Amino acid sequence: MKIVSRNEELLRDALSCLPQPSSRASLASCNKLIRFEDISAAAFKIQCGVQKTPCTYSRLSKQYGMDIYLKKEFLQYTGSVKERGVLYLLMSLPQEQQRKGVIVASDSNFSMAVAYHASELRMPVFVIVPTCTAPARVKTCRDYGAMVISYGTTAKDSQVHARRLAQENGYLYLEEEDSAVYLSGLGTVGLEVYEQVPKLDAVIFPAGGHCGLLAGSAAALKHLNPHISVIGVESESFPVLQQSLKAGHPTDDQACNNHHFYGDVSGVCFGSNSLQLTGKLVDKVVAVREEDILLSMLRLLEYERATIDAEGAIGLAALVAGKLPELKGKRVAVVICSGNLELHLLQQCIARALTLDSRVCRFSLVISDCPGDMSKLLELLAREETRVLDIKQERTFVTSELFTVQVICTVETRDKIHTAQLRNALLERYPTTAWTER
Repeated sequence: MKIVSRNEELLRDALSCLPQPSSRASLASCNKLIRFEDISAAAFKIQCGVQKTPCTYSRLSKQYGMDIYLKKEFLQYTGSVKERGVLYLLMSLPQEQQRKGVIVASDSNFSMAVAYHASELRMPVFVIVPTCTAPARVKTCRDYGAMVISYGTTAKDSQVHARRLAQENGYLYLEEEDSAVYLSGLGTVGLEVYEQVPKLDAVIFPAGGHCGLLAGSAAALKHLNPHISVIGVESESFPVLQQSLKAGHPTDDQACNNHHFYGDVSGVCFGSNSLQLTGKLVDKVVAVREEDILLSMLRLLEYERATIDAEGAIGLAALVAGKLPELKGKRVAVVICSGNLELHLLQQCIARALTLDSRVCRFSLVISDCPGDMSKLLELLAREETRVLDIKQERTFVTSELFTVQVICTVETRDKIHTAQLRNALLERYPTTAWTER
């Protein structure tokens, strides 16, 4: 958590970190960045303000050949795990600063957590967002109790304005970073998973630029049981964490701006504390494709009845993509950290995922334009237990022989096997059937 204001010294004691360990530091010295006692203290302090979310056995276990337990952090009030770190930080502020208030400048999960918990603690809270911010996000922050101000056309404009307001009015400007207090709050997830699932073999977390959840929870888990594998997952499109670990310092790649679909996992790596903890404590970091994330979102919707965004689904995506074969037969917890999927993306994501899963298919074929031929095609589709989603006929621009019609059909099937059976049946009856590849 980055603290910027003229009263920055107010938090010096609460947020000061011990000296950075050298590359030869032992596991114990690395843990001094955040001690296990700090995480335990955070868990005790925030227990009345955040939910102890369930970590339940998933029906996906049989499909992927391991015992999967899902830590459902999307059930937090604001739909995000960020509440843990935010609440612990806000509760650590001096009373004078709590009276003056705090200010943030983004429309992220972090800002929504600040808006909600600052209001619950009766602190004045201001959220500055660009004018292009989705109206739903603005409304949500206002419903939580924040004063929301739209300013500027870019995130940088909003940040500059927020800093100016903080300087002029004595607000504390908060920007998500990796202070010991924030990481300790996020690390309480590791504590809960360890308590809720006995005999754990591995825990999978979202990674990317904002890897505080991964780093903080790894500190807790490795203290409790060094044999538990801690694994981070990020997007192949934004391999921020892997690049930073390879370079030995947080990368400053300007191409890694927060993508509206990926959220925080596409952001710039924001802190050396998280990076050093990750390098020392995390066993493995893997990258997954966008297709795998979409399929993970679909699996969670179908099997868990949970509407999850990309950041929340990326951990399970590593299992969907088969990136962790060593976990077969093991007991694995997956942290589902966020469920703030914007409504305009929901339909697009699910439709695309069904196509990737070969359950929504499109084909075209040419039949005679005679009475009864179309009904024969529909009878074949009914016999194959296929649901017709859309059907179009083209007569004018058909390049085949006269008095024929091109039929373009979109159908839904049960799974890949059902799709293959339909394809074979169509080719047997209509040899010229052309399948639209995704």
